[in-house]
Amino acid sequence: MKKTSLQKSKSWKCSVCGYIHTGVEPPEECPQCSSSGKEYSELSNKQKLRYDGKKFDVLLINGSSHRGHNTGILVDLAEEALKKKGVSYKRFNLNELDIQHCWCCYSMRDSACTYPCRNQLDDAPSLHEMITDSKAVIVASPINWNNMSARLKDFLDRLTCLQNLYLLDKSGLTTGKIVGILINGHEDGGMKTAMDIFIYFQQMGYILAPFGVAYRTHGAQYNAKTDIGFFKNDEILKKEVEGVVANVVGTMELGLEIKLKDKIIPVSE
Repeated sequence: MKKTSLQKSKSWKCSVCGYIHTGVEPPEECPQCSSSGKEYSELSNKQKLRYDGKKFDVLLINGSSHRGHNTGILVDLAEEALKKKGVSYKRFNLNELDIQHCWCCYSMRDSACTYPCRNQLDDAPSLHEMITDSKAVIVASPINWNNMSARLKDFLDRLTCLQNLYLLDKSGLTTGKIVGILINGHEDGGMKTAMDIFIYFQQMGYILAPFGVAYRTHGAQYNAKTDIGFFKNDEILKKEVEGVVANVVGTMELGLEIKLKDKIIPVSE
């Protein structure tokens, strides 16, 4: 008699488009948005993000809609470099989190935009706490139409409550912290995307690490499907990501956040 094993079907959710698949395993490719099976997680009652209050050095953010694609390679390289240096960090893939649009309370009146943020319904407030507790942030983004991803834009918009502290003549919580930026894409727009991201952090008093930006593009002459193979095997990308991480950590270790305390005049829009 032939021995058989019964495997129970599960529900899987695509973190990119929200498609629900039922089966023993997730599909190799999402039938709705064409993302790979790496973007699927078993469907469960997701808990709201909570910060445990344990201090750490670097907040590492994957701002892509795809956690396991091209931008994920940059973040994996950055994570590996942080581990080698023995630097404490927390990594988040934004497509796994609930980050709602900014309510734009500031447009009603200046004092309506407060910290903690008025919107306590999603995962952004916990990220706010981690930003104020960490010493540095490393952000990775794909190039979407010569700009950052929409997910990352939503996340950065939600930092307005921190930036608004300066405008309300309150003590800022982010002055002198360090930022590094990693960008990848199919074609043009790398430096523009990086600078669009940096403007947000500059308005919160962050300092861009020397040589704190790395970007790499594959090229419009290639099919986008070949990008991931290029980024996985590109030694220049690996070297430059490692360089950005080293520069962020080195600048962070100068303790500028403490040294510049009460010496900086906030000039914020």
